[in-house]
Amino acid sequence: MSTSELIFIPSPGAGHLPPTLELANLLLDRDQRLSITIIIMQLDLGPNNKTETQKSTSRLRIVDIPCDESTKALINPKTFLADFIEHNKVHVRDIARGIIDSGTVRLVGIVLDMFCVSMTDVGNEFGVPSYIYFTSGASTLGLMFYFEAKRDQDAYDITELKNSESDLSIPSYFNPVPPKLLPEIMMEKDGAKMFLDLAKSFRASKGIIINTFQELESHGIEYLVSSNVNLPPVFPVGPILNLKKTNTNGKTEEIMTWLDNQPESSVVFLCFGSMGSFNEKQVKEIAVALERSGQRFLWALRRPPSKEKMELPEEYENPNEVLPKGFLERTSSVGKVIGWAPQMVVLSHPSVGGFVSHCGWNSTLESIWCGVPIAAWPLYAEQQLNAFQLVVEKGMAVEIRIDYRMSMKPGGSEMMVTAEEIESGIRKLMSDDEIRNKVKDMKNKSRLAVLEGGSSNASIGLLIDHLMNDNHSTNQF
Repeated sequence: MSTSELIFIPSPGAGHLPPTLELANLLLDRDQRLSITIIIMQLDLGPNNKTETQKSTSRLRIVDIPCDESTKALINPKTFLADFIEHNKVHVRDIARGIIDSGTVRLVGIVLDMFCVSMTDVGNEFGVPSYIYFTSGASTLGLMFYFEAKRDQDAYDITELKNSESDLSIPSYFNPVPPKLLPEIMMEKDGAKMFLDLAKSFRASKGIIINTFQELESHGIEYLVSSNVNLPPVFPVGPILNLKKTNTNGKTEEIMTWLDNQPESSVVFLCFGSMGSFNEKQVKEIAVALERSGQRFLWALRRPPSKEKMELPEEYENPNEVLPKGFLERTSSVGKVIGWAPQMVVLSHPSVGGFVSHCGWNSTLESIWCGVPIAAWPLYAEQQLNAFQLVVEKGMAVEIRIDYRMSMKPGGSEMMVTAEEIESGIRKLMSDDEIRNKVKDMKNKSRLAVLEGGSSNASIGLLIDHLMNDNHSTNQF
């Protein structure tokens, strides 16, 4: 019977909610004394905002905070996320108070998504420790702490790197990092302050949980646990993935049937995450590259949303409206264009031999788990750094263009990747045996990490001990 309760507060969106659900299930499986409440702050991102959750059980309770008109009124794009979290704080406080007042469990911690750190106020109000769940990699986290320390100790202004050509020596990376790969938000005064203030707030937490594993990011993890960084305990518990089959529907069955008819490791899968889409000109360049390569392909193609609204890409009713004339007919024997894609199911299929990806952290971990090498085409956030890790640090991916950035602003200029660049990347992706062998080796290490005796399995045990014993000692890694 559970006696200790955790509250999880994820950020909305496909990159944050699913790994939170999986971490919660993992902790529940490991310790029968735990029960967990996940508070989901709903956000209206249009008709395609279909992040899957799960039903509540006896030990896992899902609580939705609806997206009401007052939420929709938060329209300032520069401050929206912070305003959204603050707006929901009163609801989270009421839920936490209800758990405590019930007298049936002991609230032992609040696990906050990396962007929900301001909810620490709720934990402090009730005398409950707050933990951070960092859903990106350890090296990116190390970069945040490194620049936060330089700002606070040396008055360093990171925005001065905006047009710099000098590579940076950042302790959480083995190789020098080009400034053009830093998150775009760090090049703006307000954005840099917000980004580095997050890192400063992480230092005040009781522990930092990271969706990574020792064998993948040993250099970054070693930096985070070094004494000179002065952090709370760090728990690398990944890869945290949804390994259960996605609920099948007509589209899934159609995709799987098509893949079943393709030779082993012959298909390149193109998919760019929940926010990934391109303008018509770029779509045509991708199409030309695929046709010239002669490669079998499965392409998740979606229509860009209006930049005036916060919405996710939609599916095309008729892809022919953006594809070169006759493309679908000419490639019908080797390719399939789809909209929504059950990514983990596709990557797990034996016919898939390569993945053209935006290098979101969840996608990166999924590709490693499935042993499918990546052709890196990052779009936004920290994805350029993830691509740098895969291509330069690990030699586990080929580059299409790792400094590509998707324009997120109205009127922003669009970068263009040529058909020649894309075709070259795809050809190398599907023929480079050295990269394929490195990915297979890391696939084996990722699976060993979560088994009994593995690095992440041990880290989860330490995390549970820390939660249950309120033991705030130094790192044991």
